[in-house]
Amino acid sequence: MKLYEYARAPNPRRVRIFLAEKGLTVPTEQVDITTMQHKSPEFTAINPLQRVPALVLDDGTVITESIAICRYFEGLRPEPPLFGRGAKEVALVEMWNRRMELHLFASVAAVFRHLHPAMRELEQPQIAAWGEANKPRIVEFLGLLDRELEDRLYVAGDHFTVADITGLVAVDFLKPAKMAVPEEFTHVRRWHAQVSERPSARA
Repeated sequence: MKLYEYARAPNPRRVRIFLAEKGLTVPTEQVDITTMQHKSPEFTAINPLQRVPALVLDDGTVITESIAICRYFEGLRPEPPLFGRGAKEVALVEMWNRRMELHLFASVAAVFRHLHPAMRELEQPQIAAWGEANKPRIVEFLGLLDRELEDRLYVAGDHFTVADITGLVAVDFLKPAKMAVPEEFTHVRRWHAQVSERPSARA
């Protein structure tokens, strides 16, 4: 088994945090996006979409997409359960993880990819207007999340889950996107400080 990843990319970090929460160690190989290694014939043979992370199992099976990889490891090591406990919580975790992906993570990525000078070669074409258009969407969703976090510890309820991992990585991604959580969103800031203190956050 080998995990192909890139230490500075946010999606591989989601998998690393998940593995750290599970207490699992997996051999890794770095795929340097900045030198276009993800577009090499060797890596394209592993993942034709030319994206990291990619998990290659011992039998040659390739699993891509961060959450699919996390679900695989959840099946191998169910404890602690990071996709929820029981039907209701599983559904809520799924709901909130999707919300964090679609309305926060994707929007932050759009700001970074379309406005940051370092992405000029990787994002073709860079559309500055699209990056700017996503900034108010981020603030709007953070406001919704702030209201939701007023009366609970974690994104999906009383337990730390994969939805918190996605949220943590997305909020941390605000910094390279040259944004920050507004000061008035005190509940988001409390939650972010709390999950950032977990040892896995350093993965």
